[in-house]
Amino acid sequence: MDRRRFIQQGSAIATTGLGLPLSALAQSRKETVRVLAEGAPNSQDPHGEGVSRESLGLFTNVYDRLINFDRVQVSPGVFKYDYGRFRGELAESFEQSADGRTLTFRLRRDATFHDGKPVTASDVKWSLDRAVSLPASKRQLATGSLENPSQFSVVDAHTFRITLPRADRYTLPNLALFFASVLNAELARAHATAADPWAAEWVKANSAGGGAYRVENLTPGQQVIYARFHNWKSGALPQVRRAVFQVVPSASNRVAALLKGDADVALQLPPKDLDALTDTTRAKVVSVPVTTSFRFVAFNTQAKPFDDVRVRQAIAYALPYTSLLRGANLGRGEPLYGARSAKPTGSRFPQPYPYETQLLRARELLAQAGLAKGFKTSFSYNVGDATLAEPAALLIQEALGKIGIELSIEKVPGAQWGTLQTEKKLPFFIDSSSAWFNDPDYFFRIFFQGDWRWNFGSFKNDELAKLVDQARWETDRAKYDRAIQRAIEIAFEQVPLVPLWLPSFEAALQPDLQGFTYYIHGQVDFRPLTRA
Repeated sequence: MDRRRFIQQGSAIATTGLGLPLSALAQSRKETVRVLAEGAPNSQDPHGEGVSRESLGLFTNVYDRLINFDRVQVSPGVFKYDYGRFRGELAESFEQSADGRTLTFRLRRDATFHDGKPVTASDVKWSLDRAVSLPASKRQLATGSLENPSQFSVVDAHTFRITLPRADRYTLPNLALFFASVLNAELARAHATAADPWAAEWVKANSAGGGAYRVENLTPGQQVIYARFHNWKSGALPQVRRAVFQVVPSASNRVAALLKGDADVALQLPPKDLDALTDTTRAKVVSVPVTTSFRFVAFNTQAKPFDDVRVRQAIAYALPYTSLLRGANLGRGEPLYGARSAKPTGSRFPQPYPYETQLLRARELLAQAGLAKGFKTSFSYNVGDATLAEPAALLIQEALGKIGIELSIEKVPGAQWGTLQTEKKLPFFIDSSSAWFNDPDYFFRIFFQGDWRWNFGSFKNDELAKLVDQARWETDRAKYDRAIQRAIEIAFEQVPLVPLWLPSFEAALQPDLQGFTYYIHGQVDFRPLTRA
């Protein structure tokens, strides 16, 4: 289908399941935003385990943190977060001691939670105590030396202090993430039990925030309606009074709703649709290069046959890289394959791996591993990522069949995806992910070590762990680069996962929508949105 026909047809496609038009959902179109996506939030707990990507957008809008990232403009009306600069959110001011080990935050005296209760330093302490005690948030905050409740102290009702064992350049960035969200301690504690002292079950299904928006209605797997919290004090009161987040599995229906004016933002669109929308004035395509994000396939390196590095290398030589990038993604990405050298070129990461499609080499490696006739295994993808992952899975299934590996494709519901990854129950799968920060040592700490979800390959390598820890605290740039380059060599050799490409974040918006800000989770922050 050519682009003109696509745009013409888009206007005529039925928008089944989208409900009432925008005009019926708010006082005025100017004050309402509707977002359409492929997947849904599965939790309201910013410290919870196995949360979906869509939940991260909920946390951003419903909860405040002490501080947040500043942002930088990337194109007219479009911004991205800046992980090196910060602004106060619940904290009207903050300072760090000369030795970098003590951080003091002075809270806004007029900030309240959604139920009207004032926000105090005791709420901040309870929230951070909770965050470093629950598994998912604990592991992330530890990357910024935030590890123990004893580090957090209440100076007075509106002054909060953090003490660090040593100065850590990742502390402030971690405090700006949703993992450091501040909860209404009194409300959450009222639902705690002896078996669940942090009220994890209740918070998963109920918000306890004081952010710019409150959850007015949540229908699991279908939609979330957000209403502006009119007493929000942690920033300028947003223009958007009501936001509607709806799950519309069909990409064509998401596009049609956008073109009709029944939606304002369409996420997770196929490359072909983005190409077509670029040619019309009835929509605006946002494209933000993301150097910390990557599309990949991963193995459980602790399970047979993927515990044999030769099997992993064989698959790395059998993947149809060009077909995946050009076919599944229409070339919209920077290749992470085909490097001419087995040695890294500098310390930038991710960077291209020294693998490309070589079926003869792949068969040789399988034979060396005692699997000359191949084997059978499952290959999984997240249904919430089906727009790209499904065609990619079919291409991979066909390619690996050529070396005797028979794949049964498993479609995993989005609500279960994070849990299965956390529990290491997926032997072989395709996914995408992003590091919160751009430093190579941070990237390696997140994706190549540790007993947690983000170590997708369940990879364990003592040398790499030592190198990454060395780099984390290294102040000499030359020594830092040497440590990281050796870590990259290990990743090349051991291939716990196979990077495919660096993507750009892309979304389609109404042309008059301004202030869209890219965050690494790729969800919509309603707070800065305005209409031209």
